[in-house]
Amino acid sequence: MRQYWQILKKYRWSLLASPLLIAIAVFCETMMPMYMSRIVDDGVMPRDLSVITATGLQMLLFAVIQLATSVANAYISARTSTRFGTDLRARLFDRIESFAFPDIDKFSSESLLTRLTGDVTRMQQTVFMSMRIMLRAPMLFLMALVFILMIDSKLALVLAAAIPLMVIIVWVILRKGLPYFLKVQRRIDRLNGVVRENLLNIRLVKSFVREDFESQKFKRTSRDLQETSIRAANIVVSLAPLMGFILNVSVVAVLWFGGGRVMEGTLSVGQLISFLNYLMQTLMAVMMFSMVVMNFARASASSERILEVLTTDPSLVDTPQALANDYSVTRGEVEFRGVDFRYGGGENDVLSEISFKVRQGETIAVVGATGSGKTSLIGLIPRLYDVTAGEVMIDGRDVRDYRLGELRLSIGVVLQKNELFSGTILENLRWGNPKATLEEVEDAARTAQAHDFVMSFEKGYDTVLGRGGVNVSGGQKQRLCIARALLRKPRILILDDSTSAVDSTTELKIRLGLRRVLAGTTVFIITQRIHTMQSADRVLVLEDGRIDGFDVPAELLKTSKVYKEIYDSQQFKG
Repeated sequence: MRQYWQILKKYRWSLLASPLLIAIAVFCETMMPMYMSRIVDDGVMPRDLSVITATGLQMLLFAVIQLATSVANAYISARTSTRFGTDLRARLFDRIESFAFPDIDKFSSESLLTRLTGDVTRMQQTVFMSMRIMLRAPMLFLMALVFILMIDSKLALVLAAAIPLMVIIVWVILRKGLPYFLKVQRRIDRLNGVVRENLLNIRLVKSFVREDFESQKFKRTSRDLQETSIRAANIVVSLAPLMGFILNVSVVAVLWFGGGRVMEGTLSVGQLISFLNYLMQTLMAVMMFSMVVMNFARASASSERILEVLTTDPSLVDTPQALANDYSVTRGEVEFRGVDFRYGGGENDVLSEISFKVRQGETIAVVGATGSGKTSLIGLIPRLYDVTAGEVMIDGRDVRDYRLGELRLSIGVVLQKNELFSGTILENLRWGNPKATLEEVEDAARTAQAHDFVMSFEKGYDTVLGRGGVNVSGGQKQRLCIARALLRKPRILILDDSTSAVDSTTELKIRLGLRRVLAGTTVFIITQRIHTMQSADRVLVLEDGRIDGFDVPAELLKTSKVYKEIYDSQQFKG
C-alpha cells in the first residue's frame, strides 16, 4: 500500500471529502424507512392527510440532499480514481524505462503491456469502488442496524443467522476464485504476446502464406483465455444468486415472525414496514461489501503484478564511485581486461578471457561466426550489461565509474535491429541530438547516404514514418539510424552489422564519409563483409566467445584460421 499511498496522498482532500459526503447520503437514506413508518402509523391508519403531506415533504428534502451528495461523491470518485490510474501508469512506465536489459529480459514485453493497461485499469476501478461503495456499505449497515435494534431487538435475530451465512459464502468463493484471477491475467499476457508477435511479423506471415497457422494459434490462445475466464466468472456470478436467496429467506422470516407480533399488538404495521426496509438495507450493504471484496480479490492479482515491477530495482545503476565523481569520456580509448560474461540465469560464459586495447580514433572490425559473442561484446562498452568478471575500461577508467547517462551520451550505437519511431524523419533523427539544427541533420544524413532518398519524398524531412518505419526499406532504415547516431557526435561509435541491407557501393560511400567526419572517434563495426574488414585499422576475430585473433587484416590472413576462412569464402563467391 505504501507504493499506492505515495500517489493517493496527492488527493487527500478528495479522500477526506468522500466519506463525509457518503455519511450524509447514507444518513438521508436510512431516515426514509422511519418516515415511511410515521406516514403509515400516524397518517394512513388515522387518515390524517396533513401528517402524510408534512412527512412526505421532509422525505423529499432528504431525497434531494441524498441526490446532491451522491452526485458530488460520484464526481470526486471518478476524478480521483482516473488521476490515480494516470499517475500509477506513469510511475510504472518510468520504472520500466529505468530497467536495464537484464531486467527487461525478466519480464516479457506482452506482460509489461498488460500491466500498463489492464492491470492499472483494474486498480483504477478499485479506487473508484472504494470511494463509492466500500465506504458506503459499512456506514449503511451500521446505521440501518441501529434502527433495527431500536424497532425490535428480538426480530433482529434474523440477521444473526443471515449475516454469518453470507460471510461464509464470500470466504469460500474468494478462496476458490483467487487462483483463477491470477491465471486469467497470465492468459491475457499470452494472448497479447501472440497478437504482438503476429503484427510485428505480418510481412513474414504473408510472405510464407502462414495466415491460417497464425489464425489457429490465436484461436487456441484465445480459447484458453475463454475457458479460464469462464471458470473465474462462474465462481464470481454464483455470489449474487446465493446472496439473493439469503435475502429473500430473511424477508420471509421477518414477515412470518413480524406478522405474528403485529397481530399480538407488540409491533405496528408501520414499524414492520420500516423494519423490512432496514433489513433490506443491512443485507444489501453486506452484499455490496462482499462484491467489493470480490473485486478487491481480482484486483489483488493485478496489484501483485504491478508491485512486482515497481519493487524491482534496476540491476544497472550508477555506482557510488560514479556518483561521487563527474567523469566524462574525452578520448574514446577502449580496453578489455580479462573479461568474462554470461547472461543472467545462464550456465555458461558467452565471453571468456577477453583482453584487448583499442587506441583513440581506430576503426575495429569485429568478426566471427553466428553465436561467437560479437553483439554481447560490444554491448558491454555502453554498459548495457555488466561483466561477470574482469573490467571494461574507457580512457583508463572502468565503465562502472562513469555515470550511465554521461557514458551513453558519449557512445553512438546503431543496433543490429534498426528501430524507428512513429513521427517525422526529422523527429527520428533528432533522437540523436534534440538540439541539432536542420543543417546538422542534413550533414549527418549526407554522411550516412540518406539525404538523397529523404529529399525524394514530397515532404522531405517532414515525411511521417509509420510505426517502426514501415514505409522505408531496410537499407534506408539503416542509413537513417546511422545518421541518428552521428548527430550525437560520439567519442565511440558502435555499428552492429548496420550496413548489411545496403549495396557495396553505398557501404563504401558510408565508410568514407565516416572516416571524414569521425576523425578521432573510435569505431567498432560488427560485419560479415570482407571489404569492411579489410578497410578497418584492425580486426578482432571471435570464436566461441574467445579471441581468435586481433591484428591488422594482412597479418590475420597468416595467423587466424577463422579470418582466413571468412576471407577465402568471400573471395570464392566473388
